[in-house]
Amino acid sequence: MEDEWLSERLVAAESVVGGGFDLSQCVREPIHLLGGIQSYGTLLAVDPVSGSIDTAGSNADELLGVPAEELVGGSVERVLGPETWSEVLDATAESGAAQVALPVRAGVPPRRFTVSAHRSADVVVLEFEPSEGDRPFEFPPFYQRVRRALARLRSASSVVECCELAVREIRALTGYDRVVAYRFDGPQGPGQVVAEDLVDGRDPWLGLWFPATDIPPQARRLYAQNWIRVIADVEDGPARLVPPLRPCTGRPLDLSGAALRTVSGFHLEYLRNIGVASSMSVSVLRDEELWGLIACHGDRPVRLSPELRAACEFFGAAFSLQLMAFEEREHAAALAESRRRMSLLLHDLTPDLERTVREQGGPMRELLGADAVLLVRDGRTTVSGMTVPEPAVVVLREHAAGLSAGALWSTDRAAEETSGTGDAGWSAAVAGVVLVALDDTGDFLAWIRRERATSRSWAADPALPVRLGPHGERLTPRGSSAVFRAEMRGRSLPWTTADEATAREFWHALSGLLLRHADELRAVNEELRTLNMDLDSFAHAAAHDLKEPLRGIANAATFVLEDAAGSLDAVTVRRLETTRRLAGRMDELLNSLLHYARLGRVGLQRSWVGLDRVLDEALEVAGERLAEAGVRVERPRGLGEVWADPDRLYEVLVNLLVNAAKYAGDHDDRWVRVSVEQVAGPAGGPAVECVVVRDNGIGIAAERHAEVFQLFRRLHQSGERGGGAGVGLAVVQRIVERHGGQLWLTSEPGRGTSVHFTLGDDSGR
Repeated sequence: MEDEWLSERLVAAESVVGGGFDLSQCVREPIHLLGGIQSYGTLLAVDPVSGSIDTAGSNADELLGVPAEELVGGSVERVLGPETWSEVLDATAESGAAQVALPVRAGVPPRRFTVSAHRSADVVVLEFEPSEGDRPFEFPPFYQRVRRALARLRSASSVVECCELAVREIRALTGYDRVVAYRFDGPQGPGQVVAEDLVDGRDPWLGLWFPATDIPPQARRLYAQNWIRVIADVEDGPARLVPPLRPCTGRPLDLSGAALRTVSGFHLEYLRNIGVASSMSVSVLRDEELWGLIACHGDRPVRLSPELRAACEFFGAAFSLQLMAFEEREHAAALAESRRRMSLLLHDLTPDLERTVREQGGPMRELLGADAVLLVRDGRTTVSGMTVPEPAVVVLREHAAGLSAGALWSTDRAAEETSGTGDAGWSAAVAGVVLVALDDTGDFLAWIRRERATSRSWAADPALPVRLGPHGERLTPRGSSAVFRAEMRGRSLPWTTADEATAREFWHALSGLLLRHADELRAVNEELRTLNMDLDSFAHAAAHDLKEPLRGIANAATFVLEDAAGSLDAVTVRRLETTRRLAGRMDELLNSLLHYARLGRVGLQRSWVGLDRVLDEALEVAGERLAEAGVRVERPRGLGEVWADPDRLYEVLVNLLVNAAKYAGDHDDRWVRVSVEQVAGPAGGPAVECVVVRDNGIGIAAERHAEVFQLFRRLHQSGERGGGAGVGLAVVQRIVERHGGQLWLTSEPGRGTSVHFTLGDDSGR
């Protein structure tokens, strides 16, 4: 039965099925449920409540003196004393899933073992390893070796030096023939040998990259859970578990935390292919994630005692802490420098982000060592630094739309992570991105790095991890004798944790500024709204209340003139007529003020209205004035529709046409033209479609253009050019602004005036 079970495992790993080796089988293999253990020790799984043995290693007879079939279902105290069992229960209850090691006498007859115990779901897993020799383990000299190794580790001044010391110390402790420090490029990426210590005559691996498939995801998860993994003998015939499936679950016993867990056939073949007879891997963790491994290889079988494994595990933990300390120190120094730069930048930061990117783009790029800063906001794109291709902007906007406000995303392989193809046509320009979402609509601020093509030396072609070998298609042998050099494209210099922290801090400072600005803007707008309401109310009340006494003054002057006709001297009559005329003039001004104030209080009733129809109505009023001034009207037919309040649009056209009549020139050919044209916006801005009322009258000097829109402001004496209150263009401006449009004019003395206005469009058409 044992040979049959072993044969099935070898067939699963080595047979060529369907014409080729299926690497996906390796990736999917449940390596924690292989149903076997390395044969130099044995295993019991025990119910902690009843003490009944649930599962046993098939080699229990050889090591414990009792066949596995007899042990299963019986009490653990048959091979382990009650006091020892009680000690195991206490130790594993306190440490949860962590493994504890105890020196014990166990078996029939009793012999010395080291028992490693841990909890796995509903059982306590006991792993029995025979103690070597008769002399018990001596802690003091062993402790001194480990202590000296840790002291040397603490003396390192860099990550690389720390790795070099670690591989040297581990090799001195264990005697393996090759020890390497292996760092992963991302959680699921390939790995590189960054330090190495080996016996003479072996091919060096220092600097070589190994494909990500060498350590599949399920193996990485177990490395993150367990500090150490030892394979004593690649050619070992493993012992199976009895029974192979647990009756309560119908599945093999979970051996995730077991030191004796058997080895995947795929991994055994991998080790044979690189000439390894035994191995040990010590996990290097950073923030509970797998940073890398200290990998040890032996040319012969090596069985490490539990005490030595514990020392290596302890050393690995200390090594991880030392690496974290180095990285934290580097992170703190980089962050301090970034904060210094940021404090200078924030001094000139304004809520106008587009202007900030344009004017402060250089310091913003230097903040993260970027080649460009990219802002996408409200459909506008602002870039400082290198050109960012439009396809990249589109892809990044789509990616940002899936993020919440303030969320950060970073990558050094943007095209690969956003398109899934590794080539989006713009990867050379935009390879690295640190992006902060401004909101959840796709607006974002990003720092960009261009591609930095780098050459990597691989221990095997990463595109061909499997190839034909002496035993058929197998995992490709690795080593410097088969170095494959490839240029990595589509990658930028990697972002550091300090870069990401700086981007987050900049976002927090920026969002605080924007929030303060929004609060200030709301307060100012509320104050302006209140003031405008007060001013409108005051203007309305003042105009209304002042009209009554003015009417009385005018009437009184009229009555005196009528009642005392013939009895007043000429001077008195002239004075009374002046009083009556001025009161009338004041009444006109108050009527204009009342109308102007009413424009701020009455809502607009907008609709799609034909401009031809409104112009016809305006000409019914202004046409007589134009005819008296000898001004002919020019207009194309089919002016189209505008989204406006027809009554207010009528006022605009009447005022502009009357002004054309007032300020007509002295030449014979006088005209006014109403049209819809596409012209440059105010101050030479982008072209816009607007209504234009153009004449060839006397014109206005450039320095007085702004004056004509001021309330009660006239450029001529009150009796000249047909009189008026100086309110017409102020009313026009207010109506246009109420519509959300713009009003401006172009004019020169003697060359006429053109008044342009737009009316906005929130109709949804």
